[in-house]
Amino acid sequence: MTKALDFTSGYASRRPPMLGHNAVATSQPLAAQAGMRMLQLGGNAVDAAVATAMALTVVEPTGNGIGSDAFAIVWDGEKLHGLNASGRSPASWHADLFAGKTAVPEIGWDAVTVPGAVSGWVALAERFGTLPLTTLAQPAIEYARNGFPVSPLIGHLWQRGYNKLKDQPGFSACFAPQGRAPRVGEIFRNPAQANSLELIAKTNGEAFYHGELAQKIAAFAKEHGAHLTTEDLANHRVDWVDLLSRDFAGGSVQELPPNGQGIATLIALGILEQCGIEQHHPDSVQGLHLAIEAMKLALADLDRYVADEDHMEFAAKELLSDHYLKARAALIDQDKASDFVYGSPTQSGTVYLSTADASGMDGLILFSQTLWALARGSSWPDTGISLQNRGLWVCAGSKTSQCAGRQQASVPYHHSRFCDGRKRQTADVIRRHGWADAGAGAHADGAAHHAARPKPAGGN
Repeated sequence: MTKALDFTSGYASRRPPMLGHNAVATSQPLAAQAGMRMLQLGGNAVDAAVATAMALTVVEPTGNGIGSDAFAIVWDGEKLHGLNASGRSPASWHADLFAGKTAVPEIGWDAVTVPGAVSGWVALAERFGTLPLTTLAQPAIEYARNGFPVSPLIGHLWQRGYNKLKDQPGFSACFAPQGRAPRVGEIFRNPAQANSLELIAKTNGEAFYHGELAQKIAAFAKEHGAHLTTEDLANHRVDWVDLLSRDFAGGSVQELPPNGQGIATLIALGILEQCGIEQHHPDSVQGLHLAIEAMKLALADLDRYVADEDHMEFAAKELLSDHYLKARAALIDQDKASDFVYGSPTQSGTVYLSTADASGMDGLILFSQTLWALARGSSWPDTGISLQNRGLWVCAGSKTSQCAGRQQASVPYHHSRFCDGRKRQTADVIRRHGWADAGAGAHADGAAHHAARPKPAGGN
């Protein structure tokens, strides 16, 4: 299969596209090198993505960690596959737990949900990878054990995180062993994290959810009055999901379904289509006005309705129906900006990467998240593992029938219910003529925005 590549752009850029048979794009060069190393060993794009993701937990601890969640979109040469490896809240969480509070605490164990990243690495490697997890983990293990230089941006975020988290149990021993945040250019080592990554790789993730690490996580949680248990970890599962899509401007934009916020992109595109956006140049005043207003409408619906798909008030297809989108588009004032509320249908903390290999058979987009710098949930020194604080998105103090049972707890903070909302990120894949043409994603704090486009065998 061949396909001409056209990267013509009408915009000045300091980042010209780099073309090659293999590509890895992420925010940290050392992590990108980990992915390229897998490709040089004969691995494919999924192998590269998993190795890159594991390395990012070491070299960019301000945005993710072993205790993060993960999402992925994979192109296998014929179709796209969606992976949701986000974790649920502890089974013992209930509305009364946060009674009297207006929000879940930003810092500490009350914001910790089951981490899903490890299960995502394993699922991707087993279904699409060609190299063993022990090989994929090797660069990350080496960075953790031998050390890596702290880059300027990471150093800045590390200091900011240290100022807020230095008094949290286990934090300083993990991330500030010298009694301060590591300085830019210093070599930082985390041998405990190296040992944990090695154990995860050797047991194919079993140690994290059913074995030694699970026991340590649960014991540390209990010691500090947390609700996370070995049963919560053992009951975790990953989900292979069908993608949502919308045709637009000659292509098909593909997104992961809720609990992510990718649906907001599709809502906005549908609104723009109803507004006749094709009549306006993208950079014209009217084109920009419509795009901004459409996104504001989409985000209003996102924050009100998007949660765990099993517990949403309205199904995703209702938010994407032409009838509903037409009604939303009618709210846009062509002459001025407006403030919108949700309709009624019938911050630092994310890392992003994308990879592509020479065959064009595997392109992958993967997120690994903790929500905010240095995993404000919790961390402890003997494992080097930090846990996410995705539970922050629960709205505290509500009481509904949806509070019982195993539910992911990270709905938008102003949501009126305690239910299964999860992540807040976007992963986009654009398809044209049956080909996965491009992938794109954004770093939550604006630190990076990357895209990798596979070069088909025989292509130019």
